[in-house]
Amino acid sequence: MRAVTWQGRRDISVEEVPDPTIREPKDAIIRVTSSAICGSDLHFYEVLTPFMTEGDIIGHEPMGIVEEVGSGVTNLKPGDRVVIPFNVTCGHCYYCQRGLQSQCETTQVTEYGTGASLLGFSKLYGQLPGGQAEYLRVPHADYGAIKVGSELSDEHYLFLSDILPTAWQAVKYAHMPDQGVMAVLGLGPVGQFAARIGVHLGHEVVAVDPVAERRQMAARHGVTVAAEHEEAVQLINERTNGRGADGVVDAVGLEAHGNHIAAGVQRAAGLLPDALGQEVFETAGVDRTSALNSALDLAARGGTVSLSGIYGGMATPVPMLTIFDKQLTITAGQCNVRHWDQELIPYVEDPADPFGVTDLVTHQLPLDQAPEAYEMFQKKQDGCIKVVLKP
Repeated sequence: MRAVTWQGRRDISVEEVPDPTIREPKDAIIRVTSSAICGSDLHFYEVLTPFMTEGDIIGHEPMGIVEEVGSGVTNLKPGDRVVIPFNVTCGHCYYCQRGLQSQCETTQVTEYGTGASLLGFSKLYGQLPGGQAEYLRVPHADYGAIKVGSELSDEHYLFLSDILPTAWQAVKYAHMPDQGVMAVLGLGPVGQFAARIGVHLGHEVVAVDPVAERRQMAARHGVTVAAEHEEAVQLINERTNGRGADGVVDAVGLEAHGNHIAAGVQRAAGLLPDALGQEVFETAGVDRTSALNSALDLAARGGTVSLSGIYGGMATPVPMLTIFDKQLTITAGQCNVRHWDQELIPYVEDPADPFGVTDLVTHQLPLDQAPEAYEMFQKKQDGCIKVVLKP
């Protein structure tokens, strides 16, 4: 089969690789019909290269048709249409039973002390083959696969794999009061959905992003937009008598603009031999914190900052005085997809499309054009906000 593979920093190629096979009783094989490129895929493209291995199959936002199931899968059959969450979870362990599937004890990557295994990620999260391919092996498919209907297009359901529940969790974790004012940093795909969800739930949302096309898309969905931090401060203060936002969603994370020293450290670590690069990230890695600092500044005293953008530094400086003095609550973590998906399915099937799931994809491309798609997405060219690859 053909699959999108990582070959090195900023080096993605489509290669012929062996077809996946059933390896465990609870596996399933799906024929992928759509697979999106996520902002976190760009971390492998640029920053987290020491944890990657040449030839890794990437991608973690797939859906498709079941082709084969293992002997332990009784709730799926060939021909079923399914969405596959990015985190691989068992459904029965201590954490899964408590709605924290991203911490699944069955699939935790104990070698690196990290949570549940993730499709198409690096060694940090299990190094499982990903979904930007013609076929995908789905571990724990009896619990993980989300069965969906056949009437609507893939774009209605595809984002249940990651970014829609990630945005939903980010808003829930912001602990918004009724009719509160919410700030969203970054209007990439997760930020777009977080802002739209906030509006739908009755909040006034101010979102900040320097890219005009992203602001224009968000504005179509009732979001007040700002191009930079100071403009966002002014808009939020006007709406809160100067108090600040009740909740802030940071949908940017570790690759924020504005910290050239941290960016240089990230690039340098990525250029080191794997073992040395891994040690740097695990012990002295720092994130670019301009988005985090902006979030802390925008939040009202007693407010909540919800981190949905990925942070990965073990030595990242954090302004504890600000957090303590303003009595802020910080929430964070990988999305627990199976905790939220059943709440979200009625929204994506609603003819009114309240979250605008059909107004996010800017580019649909064949799998063979993945290298060009990654470069375009990373450089924000041609108005690119969300790419879906079609095997």
